[in-house]
Amino acid sequence: MALRTDSPLQATVAHRGRLLRFSGDPGTQDDASAYEYLDDGLLLIADGKVAAVGPATELLNGAAAGVPLIEHRDALLLPGFIDSHIHYPQTDMIASGGTDLLDWLTHYTFPEERRFADAVAAREVAEFFLDELMRNGTTTAQVLGSVHRASAEAIFAAAEARGLRLIAGKCLMDRNCPDDLRDTAIDGERDTRALIEHWHGRERLHYAITVRFAPTSTDAQLQSAGRMARDYPDSFIHSHLAENLGEVAWVRELFPKSRSYLDVYEHYGLLRERAIYAHCIYLDTTDRERMAATGAACAFSPTSNLYLGSGLFDLAACDAVGMGYALATDVGGGSSFSMLKTMSEAYKVAQLQGQRLTPLRAFYLATLAGARILGLADRIGTLAVGSEADFIVLDLKATPLLERRIARCRSLSEELLVLMTLAPDLAIRETHVLGRPMLAASGPSFAV
Repeated sequence: MALRTDSPLQATVAHRGRLLRFSGDPGTQDDASAYEYLDDGLLLIADGKVAAVGPATELLNGAAAGVPLIEHRDALLLPGFIDSHIHYPQTDMIASGGTDLLDWLTHYTFPEERRFADAVAAREVAEFFLDELMRNGTTTAQVLGSVHRASAEAIFAAAEARGLRLIAGKCLMDRNCPDDLRDTAIDGERDTRALIEHWHGRERLHYAITVRFAPTSTDAQLQSAGRMARDYPDSFIHSHLAENLGEVAWVRELFPKSRSYLDVYEHYGLLRERAIYAHCIYLDTTDRERMAATGAACAFSPTSNLYLGSGLFDLAACDAVGMGYALATDVGGGSSFSMLKTMSEAYKVAQLQGQRLTPLRAFYLATLAGARILGLADRIGTLAVGSEADFIVLDLKATPLLERRIARCRSLSEELLVLMTLAPDLAIRETHVLGRPMLAASGPSFAV
């Protein structure tokens, strides 16, 4: 496979294959009005955006007549995956051990993140990290850096060079961590404001005010984060919430006046739209109702929740109150960059609780749901006409077993379940960003 990062925006071109896209949440009953599946679909791209989408035979005799055509036989076209929570400084420590979350942070995460004070090291990891996203069909991600300003600079610069839509921020962390990974409320705010002014809204980049989690920030720093959230109302807020029972108990000790872990963040003005909290396992009904009411949402991270033994996210309880959530890999607590594998683990989390995550809904949670909780559904995640042409080509014959099993599928739902269960990373045949082939199976996919 060859990564392509230097192509200009493409002239008009058409891609033909099976096509799946969502306009809403199919829910547990696979609401047919929430998605469109075309057994022979056509995606017409012009200047980095979707110009038309529909049945291939109709468009080839109409809007796409005479346009260069790329055939994707035995492949599925769908929006690029959206990863709502991932740590790029943890790339090189993926698949590390640890008895639980707090032990893992102490023995693996903090030692690894020291490297990111070095801008050169940060840039090298950032480039590799973005290559991995492309290989796995992820075209948008919300990314945590380390406490170092250089870590955020590196990931933004690397993403800008590729034309990616990316949300990122440096961690704010001024207590309960190693001295050489600690900022101050004053320094953290100074660096964050400078990064927002330079990067937020530039090209396809967005800034997330990033409190690592409540236990590693003082009252002064949490007040600072809330102040910046008010001063930059279109920024994102990104942190962790109620991932592990030991963590929840620690928060209770540190913030005895707060009703709950979530209440800590709300007290400091950190609950609103575009506020994304990873995990959200140990919430009560009041917490979930507050998240729904404020527009805050959860990054559901099943691979890391299972890998670290943190617990099981309750999809049904969130659905009951209308709380938003989408899928996230949470590398490196999460054990894979693959959103396909993440869907598979999410399915198992639901099964373990007697709940139902249909394959259609799993693919929704990896695409449009991410765009919705990030407030970006007008631009990504839908393949709607006028939206940005970030899409992937999923090979239905990536392995002999996958091809054999797909051939016996009797429905779209069954086919999707097989894909999220059996498809390997190499099933992502192509990844396109703004219509450009960033990842292609055999070099350039077409000539301009």
